[in-house]
Amino acid sequence: MQDLPTIILVGPMGAGKSTIGRLLAAELKREFFDSDHEIEARCGANIAWIFDVEGERGFRDRETHMLRELAGREAIVLATGGGAVMREDNRQALRERGTVVYLATSVEQQIRRTARDRNRPLLRQGNPEQVLRDLFAKRDPLYRATADLTVRTDRRGPRAVVNEIIRRTKRLSDPLDLKA
Repeated sequence: MQDLPTIILVGPMGAGKSTIGRLLAAELKREFFDSDHEIEARCGANIAWIFDVEGERGFRDRETHMLRELAGREAIVLATGGGAVMREDNRQALRERGTVVYLATSVEQQIRRTARDRNRPLLRQGNPEQVLRDLFAKRDPLYRATADLTVRTDRRGPRAVVNEIIRRTKRLSDPLDLKA
């Protein structure tokens, strides 16, 4: 399955990008990278701390640099942060360097998956449900415009999502392959 391009996962927090990305990379026998984890490793600090000290703009600058570096690698699986699509430069770099898969999920599912997570800076301000709804309204059109494929993750196991991504990515890579 090395003939498949780099696969880049985008979507909101709680969509399952990291979990699905790890499983997908294992299935494809590829390296997996999570841009947020790579930023934390380089900085020696978590995302919440970076937001507190440098603000969202400082974090987004780091994110842009990291996305360019990671998306330039060959045949990997890359999970991006939820806000990676907010900058046109990021969207363009992702589209140019791999097959972009939007892991779509409902706000209700996001609430369930992020309820106890204290390492999400954007959810520490105000009403988390309203924050997620506002983020969805802004970001969903950007995820859709960036993605080659959209895959729903609500009420589905990670393995089922991985299998769908592989099947649909193969079909994109070789539309004449009737087995894909």
